[in-house]
Amino acid sequence: MPVDPGAYVAPTAKVHPDALIGPGSRIGEFCVVESDVSIGPNCLLEPYVYVKRWTTMGSDNEISAGAVLGTDPLDKHFKGHRSYLRIGNGNKIREHYTISRGTAEDSETILGDGNYIMTSGHIAHNCVIGSNVVIASCALIAGYVEIGDQAFISGGIGVHQFSKIGRLAMVGGMSRVNKDLPPFFTYMGYQVAARGLNRVGLRRAGFSRDLIAEIKEAFRLLYRTELSLEAALAEIEIRLQSDAANEVVRFIRSSKRGIVRRASNDSGDESED
Repeated sequence: MPVDPGAYVAPTAKVHPDALIGPGSRIGEFCVVESDVSIGPNCLLEPYVYVKRWTTMGSDNEISAGAVLGTDPLDKHFKGHRSYLRIGNGNKIREHYTISRGTAEDSETILGDGNYIMTSGHIAHNCVIGSNVVIASCALIAGYVEIGDQAFISGGIGVHQFSKIGRLAMVGGMSRVNKDLPPFFTYMGYQVAARGLNRVGLRRAGFSRDLIAEIKEAFRLLYRTELSLEAALAEIEIRLQSDAANEVVRFIRSSKRGIVRRASNDSGDESED
């Protein structure tokens, strides 16, 4: 049976007979769930949520009123092919948010687990969002963007297509992201600049003082010296042996758009934000 007997569907909701609704899930008033949709156990769709076809979500997701999931890509190259939105487990997606499917046939937009996506924003086609990411209200994430686990994206941000934001990076409000942002650091500004370490995020993630000190030195070599990028990376590889330092180097060496090299002149660059 497509709708599990343990699920609840409000009388005014429209659920296609081919949609799969897992046990314990609740579909609120005036929701629309199209065909080829799979909603796992213990999910909540508040009133007026619209889940379009070829969207799947795991368990324990909470979708607030007015959200639209699996929209057609905002891409002139989209030809109406089947493509997918894949949502993991334990995500909270708040009011009036839209998330698109992939553009190319059978391509995907992917959200991991435990993300908190706030109100009135958009995640575009073919994005890959990790797990335990926070995306604050009114952030606009363009196509093919990748955001690493535990990153924090503040409100009112615009992220250019194909950009990558590293694990445990934090981006301050109203910033414009048009280059790749290496992990563990904070960034801010319309002409986005590196400001310091995401100390609060690192501590919450269980990083030791010694490990944070290594990340601080990696930041200094990249942003507070006159070294070229290649020379700074070589120094990090020679002097710093932690997995975190290696992660910074790997991220930068794999960057296709290039990383932000501009550094903030703010003397309080090791942010507590």
